Amino acid sequence: MTSIASTRQRFSFTATALCAVALFGLSGEARADRIENQVAVFSALDKVTARTSKFEVPLNSTVQFGALKVTPRVCYSRPPEEQPKTTSFVEVEEVQLDGEEKRIFSGWMFAESPGLNAVEHPVFDVWLAECQKPRGSFAQRGNSGDAAAGAAAAGEEMPPAEDDFFQPRRRVRR
Repeated sequence: MTSIASTRQRFSFTATALCAVALFGLSGEARADRIENQVAVFSALDKVTARTSKFEVPLNSTVQFGALKVTPRVCYSRPPEEQPKTTSFVEVEEVQLDGEEKRIFSGWMFAESPGLNAVEHPVFDVWLAECQKPRGSFAQRGNSGDAAAGAAAAGEEMPPAEDDFFQPRRRVRR
């Protein structure tokens, strides 16, 4: 009788140990750390002209697209061998006709699901496309051949492009 009780006790202990290992130690899925990036890339649609634009915004900097000011705070992505997941915390403000700024969006955007948390405005739509320039990479050090970066470092202004989508359009009150 004691050998049956002893066998049951060993079996119960072994089953409990296997369950614990399966639950806590061997999930089978490797989790990679997120990559912190320095630049968020957005796509935008001007519904009046039906033009789409892509623009890069360094973290904690603001770029104006029409009447919207877009400011990314963080931008995370995953390594290329992992399933894609690109997220950014973004603040978007609208410049009103009287010059005041009104926050119309503050939250997370997901590049893989652009319709989930995109900024939908009567005239403009803005959504996250990707993140670029991981921190600590070669891209962070810059490229000496880049004219725009060189001019910005020297404090010079670049002339505006002929077809500059980022200039606010003139509004006419009726």
